[in-house]
Amino acid sequence: MSEPKNYVLVTAAYNEEAHIGRTIESIAGQTLLPQRWVIVSDCSTDRTDEIIRRYLAKYPFIRLVRIEEKHARNFGAQVMAIHRGFEQLSEVDYEFIANVDSDLSFEPTYYSKLLQKFEEDPKLGLAGGFIFEQGHDGVFRSRVLNTEKSIGHAVQMVRRECYEAIGGWVAMPYGGQDWVALVTAQMHGWRIKAFSDLPVYHHRPTGGGDRRFRNLFREGRMDYSVGSYPPFEILKLVRRFVFPPYLLGSFVRLYGFLWGYCIREERPVSREFMQFLRSEQKNALRKLFRLGPAKQTLPKSIARRAEPVCTDEVPGGKPPAGHNA
Repeated sequence: MSEPKNYVLVTAAYNEEAHIGRTIESIAGQTLLPQRWVIVSDCSTDRTDEIIRRYLAKYPFIRLVRIEEKHARNFGAQVMAIHRGFEQLSEVDYEFIANVDSDLSFEPTYYSKLLQKFEEDPKLGLAGGFIFEQGHDGVFRSRVLNTEKSIGHAVQMVRRECYEAIGGWVAMPYGGQDWVALVTAQMHGWRIKAFSDLPVYHHRPTGGGDRRFRNLFREGRMDYSVGSYPPFEILKLVRRFVFPPYLLGSFVRLYGFLWGYCIREERPVSREFMQFLRSEQKNALRKLFRLGPAKQTLPKSIARRAEPVCTDEVPGGKPPAGHNA
């Protein structure tokens, strides 16, 4: 059996007193512990810091970093907090880095099994488990839109070589840093995969009412910001008619997507990125409607130095470089 792989974790936490203790206990109970876990308290005003400090002496692999500077609470803030945590890893020897949200729990063998997946596939660059949500009956069930090609930011683990190639997680104005990481990893010839046999339990209740519709509008703007192919976007939203809030939810997200065109908003991704993403999405549509063989999606500048992404891994009708937001 090969030697255990070294991995590190980074967590951005803001007012997580209700959940952070459970997450720490879950990580501390892993059969393979991280070399270091940096928890960044991002201006928390509740008991988050106090709870974390209780564990510092007991678990020396944990480090607490506190951000004091006041700033807007947005998706960019989370990524900046993660980058602050990453600065604490310069002297640590590791092969894998993972983001872990502060409201999750895992089975004790989660990370050892995930690292074994990486060991079995040297070209696997980014991976994670399936996220399970807790229903009103208290039972955890797999998210309806979980797919093998969509690894949520909450659980993304990245091989170090892949992480350095993609430049880490990038702040996006409307979220989607996980999506950008997935696409960029594939552009550089790495494989990505979410594993259904590795459940991750999410404990924060999901929002409802007005907050849900605001999030749907924001997700539409996110889809526009990464350059999603319009026909693919429409098909994706049609597929979501059967999920709450049903037809209205899809129209709100579509409105957010079209709003970017209305105001001619500049996208924060490169032309090369958008070209790759749209080519992948067009290939998925070809496969779904059986319109002929998939075309090469790697831009020429990348293709010369990277192993091509296997187009037969793209599931028909689902985002190939997907995002289940």
